[in-house]
Amino acid sequence: MTVLDDDMAFAGRDRTAVVGIGQTEFSRDSGRSVLSLATEASLKAIADAGLTVADIEGIVRCGDDTVTPPTLAAALGAANLTYWADTGPGGVAPCMMMGLAMGAVLSGQAKAVLAFRSLNGRSESRLGAGVQRTGAEVSGGAGSYDEFFVPYGLMTAGQTFALMTQRHMLDYGTTAEQLGAVAIACREHAQLTPHAQMRGKPLAMDDYLAARMISTPLRLFDFCLESDGACAVVITSAERARDLPRPPVLIRAVAGGSPRDHRAGMMFPAVTRHDMTELGGRRAGEVLWNRAGVGPGEVDIAQLYDCFTISVLLQLEAYGFCGKGEGGPFAASGAIRRGGSLPINTGGGHLSEGYVHGMNHIVQAVRQLRGEADMQVEGAELCLCTGGPLPIGSSVLFRKAA
Repeated sequence: MTVLDDDMAFAGRDRTAVVGIGQTEFSRDSGRSVLSLATEASLKAIADAGLTVADIEGIVRCGDDTVTPPTLAAALGAANLTYWADTGPGGVAPCMMMGLAMGAVLSGQAKAVLAFRSLNGRSESRLGAGVQRTGAEVSGGAGSYDEFFVPYGLMTAGQTFALMTQRHMLDYGTTAEQLGAVAIACREHAQLTPHAQMRGKPLAMDDYLAARMISTPLRLFDFCLESDGACAVVITSAERARDLPRPPVLIRAVAGGSPRDHRAGMMFPAVTRHDMTELGGRRAGEVLWNRAGVGPGEVDIAQLYDCFTISVLLQLEAYGFCGKGEGGPFAASGAIRRGGSLPINTGGGHLSEGYVHGMNHIVQAVRQLRGEADMQVEGAELCLCTGGPLPIGSSVLFRKAA
């Protein structure tokens, strides 16, 4: 693994920190507005940081969130807002939100930045329901290129990842049991997480294999949850973080990347790549490790974006934890489980904790490096978080402060 020389080190390395975290209950029907959820998670994060609403000068969000920074600022009573931004698309956003917050703090545009994601992903806008757009919205592409795929039956994320899974199986011999190893690891971790939606619902391999097929070869438990909920974090400078009450978690580096054979649009065009199992995470990982000055072998925990079980296998390969095509055997070896060489999604992940579009992974990473997680990995110092695998990759590496 090639890393940067010290005199070429990434300018942002360890200079900002997450100092506060907050989340709501994760449920199937919150009975609340997304603004109410965002406000609760944000107030909890601000209080956890030992700050007040008046200290928040910046707000960043996922571009898919229906709650805007000015609206959230009004709900919070944040009168000192000087910076706001959004990024995306979709699950790519949370990791890149850390980059936006880092840039705002280091450039002096805001001393403390709130990053949040809020959605009623089960009771309202179900992300797994497929494309439901009018002709006017689809005509001309609207940046998605959906009109080239939807009329022919490719309408959901599950179908897209099913095609990627089938390709991986054909090329590398990946098996259903190897996919099941991911689902079972996440479910085991959820059993140790009181707030996880799948707490109290253990999963065995026989249960996984017997589950109904949703989009061949993906079964029910290959799919992430649909959840209502919100998460938020507060970012400030590492220097200021030392004076705050909670153990700071340093942002070591942030990086995004596109696959070599990148296609325009959102999700569906990925199936036209020469290798649809190649993710932007490979380039994101190369950049991240160079910026961080470490390699994948030094990472203690990973919160990998698990919209589907196959996305975990592909990211294990993309970020260099194993070779191309070796994600299945790596997962099946037990490496990703509690006590393994790389425990993943230690709160249960999107498959078993809740689906907050990657933001719950950020919160879980902070808990781990503070030493406050329900399923604590002892001695953990470096935690990788990855963003949605399509259409491009995103990642952030967190470090425990000395």
